[in-house]
Amino acid sequence: MDKLDGLSMDIEAANKDKLESVFPECFTEGRLDIDKLLSLCGEYITDDFEKYEFKWKGKSECLRLAQKRSTATLRPCPEESVNFDATQNLYIEGDNLEVLKLLQKSYFRKVKMIYIDPPYNTGNDFVYEDDFKDPLARYKEVTQQTTKSNPETMGRYHTNWLNMMYPRLRLAANLLRDDGVIFISIDDNEATNLKKICDDIFGEENFVAQIPWRKRTAKSDVPFGVSQDYEWIFCYAKTSEFIASVEGKERKYYETEDCPNRPWRFHDLTTQRTIQERPNSNYTMINPKTKEEYPVNPLRCWAVTIDTFQQYYDEGRIIFPGDYDFLDISKPVFRYWKSDDMEKAGENFGRIAVSTKLTDDIGMSQDGTKEIAALFDNKVFSYPKPTNLIKFLLNTNTKETDIILDFFSGSATTAHAVMQLNAEDGGNRRFIMVQLPEVCGEKSEAFKAGYKNICEIGKERIRRAGNKILENLNEDALHVDIGFKVFKLDTSNLKLWDDTPVAEDDIETLLSRMEGHIDGVKPDRSDEDLIYEILLKMGYPLTSSVVALDVNGAMVYSVDNHDMLICLQANITTEHIESMASLAPKKIVVAERTLADNSAMSNAYYLLENRGIELKII
Repeated sequence: MDKLDGLSMDIEAANKDKLESVFPECFTEGRLDIDKLLSLCGEYITDDFEKYEFKWKGKSECLRLAQKRSTATLRPCPEESVNFDATQNLYIEGDNLEVLKLLQKSYFRKVKMIYIDPPYNTGNDFVYEDDFKDPLARYKEVTQQTTKSNPETMGRYHTNWLNMMYPRLRLAANLLRDDGVIFISIDDNEATNLKKICDDIFGEENFVAQIPWRKRTAKSDVPFGVSQDYEWIFCYAKTSEFIASVEGKERKYYETEDCPNRPWRFHDLTTQRTIQERPNSNYTMINPKTKEEYPVNPLRCWAVTIDTFQQYYDEGRIIFPGDYDFLDISKPVFRYWKSDDMEKAGENFGRIAVSTKLTDDIGMSQDGTKEIAALFDNKVFSYPKPTNLIKFLLNTNTKETDIILDFFSGSATTAHAVMQLNAEDGGNRRFIMVQLPEVCGEKSEAFKAGYKNICEIGKERIRRAGNKILENLNEDALHVDIGFKVFKLDTSNLKLWDDTPVAEDDIETLLSRMEGHIDGVKPDRSDEDLIYEILLKMGYPLTSSVVALDVNGAMVYSVDNHDMLICLQANITTEHIESMASLAPKKIVVAERTLADNSAMSNAYYLLENRGIELKII
């Protein structure tokens, strides 16, 4: 009988199982033979240990930290949410390292786009200091403190930043879909190191672009007399399935009598190559009808050889000057059929390639500040990114119901941009915001305005931005989801066994532990707390529908239209289990304390096993 523990997904075990399923011969008595695995991949061990790699003190430790199972959970907070029961958006308060661990099972390979604007490590901004032994204890400590600094005088200035970023990016990569993408804003302080760790995590082959973003026009007083007016946005794809493109005006296609039902466009028939580089394209093109000659340009020769020219002419793909009165051309051009374009582009037809040269309407830091000031009548957050910048990134790759994640969400610009873009193009994109409830300094404008931490600013921004978006929409466009479910990081609702050593003769302590563990659920936690932990640990999204049902007199929670049933009510009998089984769920979860007796538990196990229904005990 399977019992639900209070731990997050075991990433190491999952990776090991996947590897063993593909290469079973590389495992002996459950242990991986790395030499054999490498040899199967054509890599052979040598005595040369010098190889190119990016290393720093703590790298291996923070990798273990990323894969260490979390003992935390996410507790729902409906009173701080908007449209809690209906929304598909999430706002999560907590240390993003622990939160990313908790999201692994429910959101593995489900996120289309990640955008983050992490601490730049300028020496003054907050640096997440992880505790490898007890992350939750460290989180509790951090939420009671003010902003920390990481001055350059510290001996591990860059190392601290790398140890903060590396495990979080490792976990984030697991959440991206195969056609997913991550955008990361950064300045010059850690740009080089960010590129290296992203190459390590995502692969050099999946580097897409380093996009310059102009953050200001006013020159600043900086060392060496150079004003650095740009920041960078690094872009990495999950796999080669990612394709960036933006909505653009559809190409102009012509419809002519000689090509019925075959719209076409034309393109230059020369290439930026010299005749020395392409000697096979060094010829004079002759119009077969008029015999008019078109000599080759030595610096920009024909894009096709003479043999290919004849083939394309026979297929009707070569157009000469004078063939159509409405075309003002002075040399032959190449004809493309619209059907060919549509087949090649697939679902991206009608979209155009993305340029790393951003347009002026993207906005700068001052525009982000103005947006905050307009919503709050105060500058309650420093240097927020403008929503137009995030909307541009969203528009390069997302659509419909894609999930967008920002685990350094700050003032929640990403959430604002998602809602705004949905309002503009009719989409239903969903956001997941994650933010550490970092305490606002007592001298800050945010604190003076009544905001104790950054999360309070982010949640209030989403509320205000959502209401403003609805005010500007007509009645036919009120589909925009401006709600969000709030969850807060906390210890598991399930009691974890205390495995600290006790003296051999300390029977009293051991009995006390056993007695306290009879009921596996903490007494101060609600059914709602427990339900959402079950969703996380069983791999269901936190936005799954949860409906209370009366099943043969028992209160049962139906998840996603009976896909899973959860029963936490006392005195559950075999008859109750039979009634739940009649709804044909895939899984049934019951609390051990709620079963009427031991026979009810054993009967439930055999009854559900015979029907192919998974039983989980908590």
